[in-house]
Amino acid sequence: MEKVLKNKKIVVGVTGSIAAYKSALLVRELIKSGADVQVVMTPAATKFITTTTLESLSRHPVVVEMFEDIKQTSGAWHVQLAQWADLMIIAPCSATTLSKVANGLSDTALVCVAMALPPEKPLLIAPAMDYDMWQHPATQNNVLILKSFGYTIIPPAEGELASGLIGPGRLPDIPVLMDYIFKSFDSLQNSSSINPQNEAITLTEKPLETIDESLEKDKWNAELELEMLKKKIHSKTYDRLKGKKILITAGPTIEKIDSVRFISNFSSGKMGFAIADFAAEIGAEVILISGPTQLEPPKNCSFISVQSAEEMFQAVMQYFPNVDVAIFSAAVADFTPKIKFEHKMKKEEVGESVTIELVRTKDILAEAGKSKTHQFIVGFSLETENLLENAKRKLQQKNCDLIVANLANVPDSGFGGDKNTITIIDKLGNETNFMPLPKLQAAKEILKAIAERF
Repeated sequence: MEKVLKNKKIVVGVTGSIAAYKSALLVRELIKSGADVQVVMTPAATKFITTTTLESLSRHPVVVEMFEDIKQTSGAWHVQLAQWADLMIIAPCSATTLSKVANGLSDTALVCVAMALPPEKPLLIAPAMDYDMWQHPATQNNVLILKSFGYTIIPPAEGELASGLIGPGRLPDIPVLMDYIFKSFDSLQNSSSINPQNEAITLTEKPLETIDESLEKDKWNAELELEMLKKKIHSKTYDRLKGKKILITAGPTIEKIDSVRFISNFSSGKMGFAIADFAAEIGAEVILISGPTQLEPPKNCSFISVQSAEEMFQAVMQYFPNVDVAIFSAAVADFTPKIKFEHKMKKEEVGESVTIELVRTKDILAEAGKSKTHQFIVGFSLETENLLENAKRKLQQKNCDLIVANLANVPDSGFGGDKNTITIIDKLGNETNFMPLPKLQAAKEILKAIAERF
């Protein structure tokens, strides 16, 4: 297959995507196959890979700006580069550049070259972006526009994305990109052999599809239908929780020492609020009981604000008998001062030292586990060591149906941050580990696990 590319002139476009590092591998593979390669980058792409790397591999200067000094001596360089090329591929192609090419917004050197490419020369576009951006109607509409121009859209691969989401959006591996390039040249060769004398061809109003194009279209439609089917399956899974009453605890509790001092922890409440937010979105009736946080309560939730562990216990016991699911994500204080002073303690009153006697607070999760009748109970286990061992013990001792385990002393996990690194364990001992996820995505995975077992 390498012979197909020998002496072929290929323009590789690179845009601002974390997948830009793969462009170096693509250029190297094209060069190894005998192609002559020139690279055009968007300014954003240089944040992910250097021009030096791609210049070294392609053995040509790399163009980034529309008014590069290295090209201006040749006049309309972008037209000349487009005329020079036998094929152009944009890999990775960000949502921004996808939109610009679809709508003719030529404000970067890369889009200028793409717009100047003669219509008989193939333009291959390999989108790479986050799952939600790829699924957005605007992006899908731009894809349809580009396909109507006759451009080849290389479907993104599915897997774990940089954001932590899982779905389509990854730049395909180099062999896949190379295969599309080979097929494009094969298609050109076949079409030229059909009309070797280059006689005038009268085009119909709608050009006939080649077999390769038809197969590619069928493959694309199949992949799109598969993604839609997955979304329907996920939707049906969440539908099991629609209309169910879900109680969620969140945030810290504060245990007063006196009128101005208290014992608490670093919980921000973000995890519990994210669970409540998505649970309400999928149609559950949500009761959110939270200690003090800086967060706005999610819409469509019954919100109950508490301060102490005792107040949270009383609120939970009031609503727990009538709910279907209870998710205990709050970081409840394990101890509270035995004596609470009504006024601010003065230094002169207590002297050089003060001893505060602490007593255990009520174990809300354990009490819920003892009194449950039909409720599905989810506990949280925040640990600093022996994560799975401690989480499984808690799962059994507290009579939970699921336990969500995470570590407090590692990046992207525990209190305060916008991400969490969780492991979900069920009553049968099945463990599901996740890479660091945004807390809303973690909330979706937790609710999915509940729905699958509910």
